[in-house]
Amino acid sequence: MFKDNLLQGKRILVTGGGTGLGKEMATHFAQHGAEIFICGRRNNVLEETAQELKEKFDTPVHYQTLDIRSYQDVDHYIESIFQTGPLDGLVNNAAGNFISPTKDLSPRGFDAIANIVFHGTFYVTHAVGTRLIELQHKASIVSILATWVWTGSAYVVPSAMSKTGLDAMTKSLAVEWGPYGIRLNAIAPGPFPTEGAWARLSPNGELSESSYEKSIPLGRAGDMEELQNLATFLLADGCEYLTGQTIGLDGAQYLTGGGTFSNLSEVTDDQWSEIRNAIRKTNNKDKKDRS
Repeated sequence: MFKDNLLQGKRILVTGGGTGLGKEMATHFAQHGAEIFICGRRNNVLEETAQELKEKFDTPVHYQTLDIRSYQDVDHYIESIFQTGPLDGLVNNAAGNFISPTKDLSPRGFDAIANIVFHGTFYVTHAVGTRLIELQHKASIVSILATWVWTGSAYVVPSAMSKTGLDAMTKSLAVEWGPYGIRLNAIAPGPFPTEGAWARLSPNGELSESSYEKSIPLGRAGDMEELQNLATFLLADGCEYLTGQTIGLDGAQYLTGGGTFSNLSEVTDDQWSEIRNAIRKTNNKDKKDRS
C-alpha cells in the first residue's frame, strides 16, 4: 500500500512499543524508514524488539524502560530524545486493562488502570507537545483508544472512562495545538487479539472466534496489517488536513451496540473467581519478567 521510504527521516516514539500492538506498529514504521523510539516497563522485551527491528530493517531503534505514571520520569525521557532532535510522531499506545465486575473493583484496581491510560498518556503528550511548540516543529500524535469511547463498556469501566477522556484530549488539543502544526488523531480498534492483553481480557476464552462471528458484521477479528496501515497513514505526510478525529477500526462492531464485553453479564460469581485467579497468574508472571 505504501512506498518503502514513506517515513524516511521521521523520528517516531511508540509507548508500550516492546510487545503487542505497539510492537506491530513500530515494526511497520521501521519497515517504511522511520527512526524508532520505544519505551515500556519491561527491559527484556524492549531490548529484544529493538534488536529485531534493527537487524530486519537496518534503521535506528532506541529503547528505554519507562513508567509513564511518573511525570518526572516521562519529562526526563522526552528531554533526552529531544536533545538529539525533535520527534515527528508520537503513538500513545501504552495501556493496562483487565475485566472485572465494577462492584468488585477496588480503588487500587481503578487507579492501576487510570494512572497508566489517563494520566500517563497525558504526561507523554504534554511533554512532547510543549517541546514541539517551543521548537515550532510540526508533528502528528496518534492515541490508541477503543470503541468504548462511544458506547461505554461494562466490566472494563476504568479503561472506558480513561480512554473517553483521551478522546476528549484528542479533540481539544487538535484545536489548541493546530496553529502550531501539531495534529492529533486517535484509532479505536475493535478486537485485535494479542497474547498479553487477552490474558487479562479473555483469560478463559470468554472472547473467541465464535463470539466475533456473532458481534462483528465482518465476522472476524482485525488483522494487524490493517492497524499498521492506518497508523502509518496518520503519521505520514499527505493527510495534514486530518486532525481531531477518532477513527473506529472494528468491522462495524460498535455500531451493533452493547460493547465488547456486554456478553459477560452471563458469567456467574464462581466463574468470575476463576477469571480473577487467571488474571493474577498473568500479573505475577509479568512481575517476574520485570525483576
